[in-house]
Amino acid sequence: MTQQTIPVIAIDGPSASGKGTVAALVARELGFHYLDSGAIYRVTAYAAQQGGVALEDEPGLVELAHKIALRFDGVEVYLNGAAIGNVIRSEEAGRAASQIAALPALRAALLERQRAFRQAPGLVTDGRDMGSVVFPDATVKIFLTASAEERAQRRYKQLIEKDFDASLAALLQDLRERDARDAARSSAPLRQSADAALLDTTNLTIAQAVARVLQWFREAKA
Repeated sequence: MTQQTIPVIAIDGPSASGKGTVAALVARELGFHYLDSGAIYRVTAYAAQQGGVALEDEPGLVELAHKIALRFDGVEVYLNGAAIGNVIRSEEAGRAASQIAALPALRAALLERQRAFRQAPGLVTDGRDMGSVVFPDATVKIFLTASAEERAQRRYKQLIEKDFDASLAALLQDLRERDARDAARSSAPLRQSADAALLDTTNLTIAQAVARVLQWFREAKA
């Protein structure tokens, strides 16, 4: 099996839509590898802040992106051998990641690193441009979304469960601003591509969303 024949399920969508949870569960169900592309940007932003690299310093961020040792173990994320999954899930980390994700040179630098996760028996990945840019030949492309209000509620619950301070009104405002920034950026803007199936999870359970993705994948492979 060559790398280009390894199946990929690409799930794109806005922040806090639940795409990461769905993608991780689909990967576990199929026994596939999982790539949280947003975590790559969160880790890069975190490493920059730890190393004194300004988030506006595009050349410095590109250099850093080539140096950091990044590893996924399920949904846990390791930077240079240290587990930082909880650290990079804060709202501050999300805002920093969204800021640097708008930098074209950094996106280009991280492109091959993301594609390297395509390994047998298959890959499930989530992000903003997985189906449109990173894996344009993905077996299944899905645009997973939900209303801004529902996404804010989900994010609020997630943060409270992890003992982070959170304001529902502030989260809703931040999500709307992040959506606008992601959709307006010049490099790989967030939008549903013509060949991506729409999955609106506003009124779906996680189990229902996972079942829908698995159904579409099995139909595509039939």
